[in-house]
Amino acid sequence: MIRIALVGGLVLLAVAAVVGAVLGPWGLIVVAVVLVVIAAVAVHDVVQTRHSVLRNYPVLGHLRYLLEALRPELQQYFIERNFDGRPFDRDVRSLIYERAKGTNAEQSFGTERDLDADGYEYLVHSVAPVEPPSTPARVRVGGPDCTRPYEMSLLNVSSMSFGALSGNALSALNAGAARGGFAHDTGEGGLTPYHLGGADVIWEIGSGYFGCRTSDGRFDPDQFAEKAADDAVKCVSLKLSQGAKPGIGGVLPAAKVTAEIARYRGVPQGEKCVSPAGHSAFSTPRGLIRFVAQMRDLAGGKPVGFKLCVGSRVELLAICKAMLDEQVTPDFIIVDGSEGGTAAAPLEYEDHVGLPLTDGLMTVHNALVGVGLRDRIRVGASGKVATGTDIVKRLIQGADYTNSARAMMMAIGCIQSQRCHTNHCPVGVATQDPARARALDVTDKSARVQRYQEATVDEAMRIMASMGVTDPADLRPWMLRKRLGPVSQQSYAEIYEWLEPGELVADTPASWAEDWLLADPDSFTPGVRL
Repeated sequence: MIRIALVGGLVLLAVAAVVGAVLGPWGLIVVAVVLVVIAAVAVHDVVQTRHSVLRNYPVLGHLRYLLEALRPELQQYFIERNFDGRPFDRDVRSLIYERAKGTNAEQSFGTERDLDADGYEYLVHSVAPVEPPSTPARVRVGGPDCTRPYEMSLLNVSSMSFGALSGNALSALNAGAARGGFAHDTGEGGLTPYHLGGADVIWEIGSGYFGCRTSDGRFDPDQFAEKAADDAVKCVSLKLSQGAKPGIGGVLPAAKVTAEIARYRGVPQGEKCVSPAGHSAFSTPRGLIRFVAQMRDLAGGKPVGFKLCVGSRVELLAICKAMLDEQVTPDFIIVDGSEGGTAAAPLEYEDHVGLPLTDGLMTVHNALVGVGLRDRIRVGASGKVATGTDIVKRLIQGADYTNSARAMMMAIGCIQSQRCHTNHCPVGVATQDPARARALDVTDKSARVQRYQEATVDEAMRIMASMGVTDPADLRPWMLRKRLGPVSQQSYAEIYEWLEPGELVADTPASWAEDWLLADPDSFTPGVRL
């Protein structure tokens, strides 16, 4: 490896300088001392495990920490100009890093937010706060057709595949989830040993059916049943679409389809690996629901659900009608917001396709309430979830639990260099280069994942207690308020429409009537109106 060779060369140069200083002019002593110090720092950087940047960039990597020590604002400028595109803001990034390291994440001098800005949101605290429960709340996932329900944490690792992330990165996430007792979603790249390190696993199946596909790319029920029987697999998630690029599939270039990736995905090595835009196992809402039922049977009664970034409300209602007709429901639905996603995607899709998480989440929640099925189906929220406040907001907006990808990546050392698609991730997170991935120490980073998740969930429970709530089920829309103008602010209960149980079926409100009429359980496109 180049960096090892350079460090070795530097050590040899330092030794030569010392020999020269002993045998030659006294002036070489200064040169020898400088080279010995630099060589010692380089060796230390390569062998230490806490900082991936230093392991990949010995000596030079100290520039980042030097800037941080000299002036936080200067270091922040450096990060924003060179490492971040559209990242979490400064406070959130700092909070993630500090919690992952187990250090103080509090801030002096009050808020830096513009509290008068339109769209500013805040939670309603109580003058009679309560003590948070000693054990954080968990959510039982499993409807009436599920025989092996799962107790889900309020915050879990969202879907990230082997191929997108390195084996070391996934191993660290999995070990952290195992230590903390929360779930790890595999992403659609197959069920790999890096996902099977001891954590509870949500196995995601995409349109490529990787890991359970026939030679022509169709769903293989026998392979699926065999792998779903693994004790580590607690739930199965069928991916319909994702937040970063809803409505299109994915391509892993031939050069990146290594023997290992090919083996776990069930595709030929060295050939372009394509995830189709749509599924071949079904073509209608009714077909989707029947496929969910088939997967649940094949998985031995484990919870099965699907993930989507919401687009057309008509399509969602068509799926709900199929549930009613078939008398079959998924055990959960994961709503992926268009602002989420860690994968490389076309800019137009990242910015202009799909509903943001708030709108998608409330649409799914209200649709399920309106057809009288909300009590059978748990709803997960995924899309830039990073703080305890994010968790509480999403629970108020209709979720039962949350998943996080970007924040979990930052917990294992991601600096948002936005070089994921180049295979040149500087900290070994999003790369298949073994030399770069080696920089990420699994033991150290798994502890950071566990600390970050635990502290964030604890903070969510503390916030709820400040609102007078100990059970997330008691959160209500009026507890979240939004500024709508210079002299106006209202609660979510006032701003948005919230349906009553069974209202869509019994007495469809005018605001939903046209979409409900258009929704057809036997067609995804009966004349779609967005």
